Amino acid sequence: MQDHQPKPSRRGFFFGTVATGAAAAAVVALPRISSQVAAEAAVPEARPAPEKGGGYVLSEHVKHYYKTTRV
Repeated sequence: MQDHQPKPSRRGFFFGTVATGAAAAAVVALPRISSQVAAEAAVPEARPAPEKGGGYVLSEHVKHYYKTTRV
């Protein structure tokens, strides 16, 4: 009796490569997603709008935006 092992196919190779890449991407993305969810849960309540204008507040979000727009 012969033990016949099938030859590896290109389709199987690519399927394995894609599955490995997807798993690696999930491992990298999961800590970021969980930290974002925790950060969103810690957001304080919004302040009421001022009656006479002047509602600009230099918040952490605005500071982050300014950092991303630097050239």
